[in-house]
Amino acid sequence: MHNAKIDSLKRVVKATKIDTTRANLYNQIADEYKVIHPDSTAAFALKASTLSKQKKFEFGYATSFINLGNAKIILGDYKKAKQTIEKAIHLFENLVENEPDNKRNKIGLARAYASFGVISSEENNYGLALENYQKSLQLYVKLNEKVGISKAYNNIGIVYKSERNNKKALEYLKKAAKIQEEIGEQTLPVTFTNIGVIYFEKNDLKNALIYYSKAKKIFETIENKRGNALLLNYLGDFYKTENKITEAIENYNASIAMSESIANKFVASLALYNLGQLHYEQKQVEKALPYAEKSLQYAKEIGVLDQTFHSEKLLSEIHEIKGNDKLSLQHYKAYIQARDSIINLENNKKFLRAEMNFEYQMKESVLMEKSKQNKLITFFSIIGGLLLIGLVFVIFNRRQVKRRLTLQKEVAEYEQKALHLQMNPHFVFNCLGSISSFIVQNGTDQALKYLSKFSKLMRLTLEYSKGSIIPIDKEIESLQNYLELEQLRFHNKFVFKISSSDSVEFNMGLPPLLIQPFVENAILHGLVPKESNGKIEVSFVVKENQLVCTITDDGIGISKSKEIKQNSMQAHQSMALEITKKRLEIMEATISKSAQIEIKEIEENNNIKGTRVTLKLPIQYIQ
Repeated sequence: MHNAKIDSLKRVVKATKIDTTRANLYNQIADEYKVIHPDSTAAFALKASTLSKQKKFEFGYATSFINLGNAKIILGDYKKAKQTIEKAIHLFENLVENEPDNKRNKIGLARAYASFGVISSEENNYGLALENYQKSLQLYVKLNEKVGISKAYNNIGIVYKSERNNKKALEYLKKAAKIQEEIGEQTLPVTFTNIGVIYFEKNDLKNALIYYSKAKKIFETIENKRGNALLLNYLGDFYKTENKITEAIENYNASIAMSESIANKFVASLALYNLGQLHYEQKQVEKALPYAEKSLQYAKEIGVLDQTFHSEKLLSEIHEIKGNDKLSLQHYKAYIQARDSIINLENNKKFLRAEMNFEYQMKESVLMEKSKQNKLITFFSIIGGLLLIGLVFVIFNRRQVKRRLTLQKEVAEYEQKALHLQMNPHFVFNCLGSISSFIVQNGTDQALKYLSKFSKLMRLTLEYSKGSIIPIDKEIESLQNYLELEQLRFHNKFVFKISSSDSVEFNMGLPPLLIQPFVENAILHGLVPKESNGKIEVSFVVKENQLVCTITDDGIGISKSKEIKQNSMQAHQSMALEITKKRLEIMEATISKSAQIEIKEIEENNNIKGTRVTLKLPIQYIQ
């Protein structure tokens, strides 16, 4: 495989005698091979690593780990990719700390953060992916590196796409495309592909084809088989939707051949599954079977549970039609096992992370206390003659420490109580009861849908209950899941709408699980007692340098609700309000900015039309 730039770099390497220059050239060659032949990327990165280590050339050594990690990403080996990129981040962070004015080191660190973001995104850990992409973007903006800025915009857009926030995904992807067109960046067709996918998912087939065609035209002029293989797979989906089966099959087959030529089993598995699914839908189960089997084989080899889940399900359905009940049951069990593994894997990660954080905080607190005690002992020994002054100092100091520790303890306690309010036993048991009822009534699809939303809400609650603030998008996602569950529980007793104005930036945050108690209160005390169906609206806007959240319902109102005897539920909600007020007080004390809450009945012509809760919060940004 010939490439003019790679051939030129290889000639320069042969003529170069300076070892550090040779190491840099090996790394450049490795990077050029990235989208052409990842095995060659790994080979030249190893050469750079060996030479850099011998000559103690730290920049070359750190860069080699980025290239090795990127090769593993393209090959779908995310476990080894993560280990390698983590090493690169550690090395570059040390380099930046030791040489803060060295631009080259900062660019290397930004690249490492971006690669770790890719791995996190592929593993569906979108919060961690966004965190690393933002770190990368901040570095590139400070350095005015347009190539890096465009890539960061693209990556952030992909995260929003994965979280189904198509509006923001398009915003960032189009920002990336604009810069890429200006500077002639070769990743432009990948960005066009991603924009096309979003339009396709929105069923805007006209715009989808426009961007797919732009991407295809550029791919024909450059070497990027991984990106081209993905585009061909998406074109297969497009033609399938248009019922152009011949064109769909041609593109799926081309995607399979191209991804297999670079040993990219991730894309190959996806295209094989799509082709098998197409034949299955065409009632051609014999044709569908080998594609589904090979898709499953690749998915298992690279450990992609999500694709394993889909392929096992397809194989179960194929064997059921073929009358192979034993094989159908075997694959169905494997499909259920893969589904459960996906859920359990996410839960285990969250529990392990929470446990590690708790242990770390406890150890840190003990060390801090021991350190302070040692300082006090030394202080008394040195100025024993000034015992009285020292004693006053110690008393004052200990009071300050005690006050700080008490505040930290209160934060932890109230955050935990807030978590318990989100997942109170009434809600959990009602959800499980509804799931059971769906299953008894043979509503398997409805039960799976309900269980999926319930488990996702549980995961979001566990994941974000430990932090002091979370992204607004995550709070909205949690509220969306909760309201959809309550809709199912109360048989569509109400409709809801959640909106966020353009003034709300993507990296703004708020305390976790702050809004849900008010939404729950609106449902239970405002809408459920109402004879007719109702509506809840939740909005986020920025006004007068504050983040304003408004929860509005058209229920029976506060006064009438108090007349209804529901003692147990009233106690729960009054506790929720008390805890929320305390959390806002703690937040005010911590960041020295105002936080307010206002609850009013909505009146029209002396008639109660519902309740409005307004939260005015200080603007905080996710770092």
